[in-house]
Amino acid sequence: MNIKQSLIVGASVLTLCLCGPALTQETQGQYVQLAELEIDPAQLESYKAAVLEQIDAAIRLEPGVLVLYAVSEKDNPANIRVFEIYRDADAYKAHLESAHFKKYKTTTEKMVKSLKLVRTVPIMLGAKAK
Repeated sequence: MNIKQSLIVGASVLTLCLCGPALTQETQGQYVQLAELEIDPAQLESYKAAVLEQIDAAIRLEPGVLVLYAVSEKDNPANIRVFEIYRDADAYKAHLESAHFKKYKTTTEKMVKSLKLVRTVPIMLGAKAK
């Protein structure tokens, strides 16, 4: 299993452990993707602060944002993956237009060396109740 596959499995495990029963419902229509980022190592701590602020605001303020998990590779912490689940494509579009996401993009613009968005199709998302 390569690092990318390990991260996807890791994000899925996080989903299973942290989300609660909401993710056991049908996933049809949900917008699910994985963002793969490479961050300038010299700016990693600043990036982590910005992504923490953005995710906190998105989860609190946007009912269409269901899951946002940011993780880094253990052996290369400048490689970040964000596992994202939105209620639907409209919720994703609304997220991109939110003030907190625009602030995040502006703040991190020079920190992000590369970004790849990988659209995914849920097979099964499940979680244990807390």
